[in-house]
Parts: sequence; structure tokens; C-alpha cells
Amino acid sequence: MATSEKNLRTCNQGHKYYKSSDCPTCPTCEQERKPENGFLSLLSAPARRALENNGITSLQELAKYSEKEILQFHGMGPASLPKLKSAMNENGLSFCNEK
Repeated sequence: MATSEKNLRTCNQGHKYYKSSDCPTCPTCEQERKPENGFLSLLSAPARRALENNGITSLQELAKYSEKEILQFHGMGPASLPKLKSAMNENGLSFCNEK
């Protein structure tokens, strides 16, 4: 299995990091942006960005979507669904039916 060469990059905030992909996201900036509590704090950075990029920042907004719709967001994977379902259940919410 070949390993990808990692390139040194510097973000706009001056953080230096290595990446082997074309992804422009700085890991240090992402860690600083991560919420300390709430359902978004349970998710990986790509899954959190997927919801935020689609205007979903509350469980009430999330409940307007079906699981299938959520999984279509770039960055959202099936491993995030149990975390989302659990947070929604704790607040008396669930995904809407398929549209």
C-alpha cells in the first residue's frame, strides 16, 4: 500500500500543518471551532461542517430532514446517525419521514 506524501501548509491564521489531500481545512482551526457542548460537539469535523453548511445548527432544524437527506450532505456519513438520533431522542425529536 503506497502512502501519500504530506505537504506542509499554513492557514490564514498562521497555523502550520501537513496534509496529503487537497482538503484546505486546517486541523488546528477546526479544533478551535468545535463546540464544547450541544449535539454538534458530538460529531466529527466533516459531519459538523456538513450540517452547518446546510444551515442546520439546532436539533429542531435537523428534525425537518429525513435520514436519507442528511446522508446526502457532503461530509456526512452513516457513523454520525446514531449520535444524531440519540441527541434527538433525548429532546423528544426524530427525523421526519422520507420525502
